[in-house]
Amino acid sequence: MAFLIDTDIIIYSLKGNQKVLDWFEAKKNLPKFISCVTYGELVYGAKKSSHPEKNLATVRRVAGIFPVLDLTRDIMELFGGLKAILSSQGKTLDDMDLLIAATAIHLNLSLVSNNDKHFQRIPDLFLENWRDK
Repeated sequence: MAFLIDTDIIIYSLKGNQKVLDWFEAKKNLPKFISCVTYGELVYGAKKSSHPEKNLATVRRVAGIFPVLDLTRDIMELFGGLKAILSSQGKTLDDMDLLIAATAIHLNLSLVSNNDKHFQRIPDLFLENWRDK
C-alpha cells in the first residue's frame, strides 16, 4: 500500500522522532506522498517561525522527496459528502484534515497521522500512526 503522510508525521520526522524515522526506514520502498494541504501547512509553519528562510528551504526539500498531490474535483466531491455525513452525525472535523482524508480515500492511500482521534471518525479511511507504534 502507498501512504499519504500527514503534516504532524512530517514534523516528527524533521525533529528526529526515532519511532517515525524507523517507520520511514521500514517503508522506504513503498510510495509516499503529501497533500497540497500539508504542503501549505508546512509553508505556514515555516513562514511564522523565527527562521523562515531556513525552514522554507526545508519544506521545499520535503516536497522534493514526497510528491505533492493536488486537490481535484473528485476529491472535493468526496470532501463535501464526508463533511455532510459527519455534520449530520454531530461529528465535526477541521476542513483541512477532512481534505487530507478525502485525498487518501479517493486515491486509496493509507493516511499516516498521529491524529487518530480526529481521523477515526471517517468511514473507509485506512489510518496508520507511526508515532505511537
